[in-house]
Amino acid sequence: MADILFIKTSSLGDVIHHLPALSDALRCLPEARIAWVVEEAFAPLVRLHPGVKDVIPVASRRWRKSLYTPATLTEIGNGLRAIRARAYDEIVDSQGLLRSALIARLARGRRHGYDRGSIREPAASLFYDVRHAVSRDLHAIERNRILVGKALGYSAEGEPNYGLNHLRHTPTAPSYAVLLHATARREKEWPEENWIALGKKLDQRGLELILPWGSDAERVRSERLASALTHAKVGEHRPLDDVARLIAGASLVVGVDTGLLHLAAALGVPLVAIFTDTKPGLTGPRGSGSIAVVGSEAGPPSVDEVVRAVERIAS
Repeated sequence: MADILFIKTSSLGDVIHHLPALSDALRCLPEARIAWVVEEAFAPLVRLHPGVKDVIPVASRRWRKSLYTPATLTEIGNGLRAIRARAYDEIVDSQGLLRSALIARLARGRRHGYDRGSIREPAASLFYDVRHAVSRDLHAIERNRILVGKALGYSAEGEPNYGLNHLRHTPTAPSYAVLLHATARREKEWPEENWIALGKKLDQRGLELILPWGSDAERVRSERLASALTHAKVGEHRPLDDVARLIAGASLVVGVDTGLLHLAAALGVPLVAIFTDTKPGLTGPRGSGSIAVVGSEAGPPSVDEVVRAVERIAS
């Protein structure tokens, strides 16, 4: 039985984009035991994939805020021991950053990663034992699948399988839509007045509107939007596995280019993706459900464009 360690720590969208590579590995190597190093906030989502035997959480984002405190140093030491506790046959770093490559170097086993020409931080490739060329012009999902296939000795085939099918269920009345307005990057935002105009159109369809949030600023924004709409409510702050179940039961998701948008695609929920500043061809949502992408790196879509997209996929 092969012991395999995947390293994909963040961000949420990147973690979701790696799930199909995990499913490929299990399909081609069904006896493999797979572990995954991931940021603690995303560990609940990774645990939802039935093929992951061990999840090793790290907290690099939190640790940076108090790096030299005794509690943080203890946590870091425990994390390093967890990474080194087991010897692996193959280690695959699909993150391709210096920090993830350092984790790969600390782990015990043969280390795989992208070569210098395939990676955002070329110096990271120095930490791998085996380096693989994968075009940077491919979608992130395909890059992950190809890299893992090369590392483990097979060719990835077929449509992406995120391993989350068991979360899907038929929405029951009253049906609801999830509006993913929040993003950490201001340039990816869609104006609040546009969300309000869209929300009023969705009100007419008899949908309850749920506005999730992840930070205090996002919560305040959700409250402002909800106060301007008739059938909207601000979602509770939930762990990521609960958020996944909430999204899985939605009749519709509309969102900007953020991690939860890719989670909706992975769950096969009818989805309208709003792009304002990034390239859908390289990082756009992919999944088995109905997906409409509006806007691009050239600029955001109008409210009417988004409404027409909703009508196409939710009719």
